[in-house]
Amino acid sequence: MALMERVGMLLRANLNDLVDRAEDPEKMLKQVILDMENQLLQVKTQVAISLADLHLLERRRDENAKKGEDWMRKAELAVTKKQDDLARVAIERSLETNKLAGSFAEQIADQKAQVDNLKSALQKLEGKLTEARAKSEMVLAKHRRARATGRAADAHAKFDTNSASPAWDRMNQKVNRAEALGQARAELLGETEASLEDRFLALERQDEVERLLAELKARGDAA
Repeated sequence: MALMERVGMLLRANLNDLVDRAEDPEKMLKQVILDMENQLLQVKTQVAISLADLHLLERRRDENAKKGEDWMRKAELAVTKKQDDLARVAIERSLETNKLAGSFAEQIADQKAQVDNLKSALQKLEGKLTEARAKSEMVLAKHRRARATGRAADAHAKFDTNSASPAWDRMNQKVNRAEALGQARAELLGETEASLEDRFLALERQDEVERLLAELKARGDAA
């Protein structure tokens, strides 16, 4: 049946291979789990239907077997009453119902085999579904770790001071230029202040020279 073929495909599926080949393992496993759940529901429904059919066949077999026994008792009664024609009719009816009972017995055997196959498939599919759910949880955890590692790497690369990105180079050049300008201003300011002090010192020396010259002249005049 088509249902058993689909179940067989799911049971034969190698989850590890599927995960390795899938572009999005998490999405793929979710779809596999959904397919298994749907097939599991269908198999359960089919098991219930097959069991109901089995019970119906067993009932029909038992009914025909009982009718066969009843007709045979009637045939025995007809014989005791020396009504052979009636006994022959009862015997024929007994044979017919017994034959039907035999046919139902054959169908019952086939139906039991089908029920057993469905129950076995149901059990295996439940195990496969449990495996797929566990595998999905592991893959999900693995993907979360990978995404976290990727985000950490991106953040590190974004703020890496050794990065050769143009933006970082421009910012570094601006800082260096600002530093150089500040240093130049400091040096210029320092030179201006030093020049002013030198001028005042020169004036003071000039005054001292004039004072000493005046003293020397005064001494000469006094002599």
